[in-house]
Amino acid sequence: MSPKAAIRTVVVGVVLLLLAPACSSGGNSTSTTLSSGLALPQGDELVQLDPADFTTTIDNPYWPMEPGTRWTYREVQPDGTESEVVVIVTTLTKEIANGITARVVRDTVTEDGAIIEDTIDWYAQDGQGNIWYLGEDTAEFEDGEIVSTSGSFEAGIDGALPGIIIPADPQPGMKYRQEYYTGEAEDNGEVLAIDEMADTPYGHFNDAILTKDTTPLESDVLEYKLYAKDVGPVLIIGVSGGGGPEELISVDRAPESAGTGPLGNPNP
Repeated sequence: MSPKAAIRTVVVGVVLLLLAPACSSGGNSTSTTLSSGLALPQGDELVQLDPADFTTTIDNPYWPMEPGTRWTYREVQPDGTESEVVVIVTTLTKEIANGITARVVRDTVTEDGAIIEDTIDWYAQDGQGNIWYLGEDTAEFEDGEIVSTSGSFEAGIDGALPGIIIPADPQPGMKYRQEYYTGEAEDNGEVLAIDEMADTPYGHFNDAILTKDTTPLESDVLEYKLYAKDVGPVLIIGVSGGGGPEELISVDRAPESAGTGPLGNPNP
């Protein structure tokens, strides 16, 4: 069997397994609240957030973001092309336009050593333990030049709204927006299961949560993501309309300056 065929076989097998919990939890819509009792944000609904209730110390067990942590992933496209994704929790913080101070996280995608996408993300955690996504400064590159900044937004500017990435107490049936900026960033998430397993080059994981990610801006795009306790995202599977599987290769410590440079030059 060719490497491409092997990858497709693994992905198809995993997707079939994932479809079972997705179907079994589809009728549960009663768990769409935060630990505080507030409703999980949906669509373009406004939320009243108190900046004093937020911290840049992010310790939700499904995605702990200790400064200096670096995750490295391998993504394989359907045509066999491989890219490397490096995510670094920097030592930097940023005050967002809505008044919340966020942790700066760098997400850089390279192909054959050249940057094809570079993103500066902003996250913060509320007092209940929910991880909020507050925006991103992102750019796509060709031959070292920026060709698109589509998808960039900051909560509090031009109607952009924050969303939830990981609830404090994930339960099957929870649905929530992950981000909202009209026509640019409208991703949604849903928790399908909280007791899944995942195998990656980095290791085997039990009791992972499984989420389903969609966006009305690209109705043919569907991703499943698995988050392992005390690690974070370990496996992303593009079921439809997206890229190939993205699997965790390593977790280590990055130098203090890593991820702090401008777009296109993350490690000055």
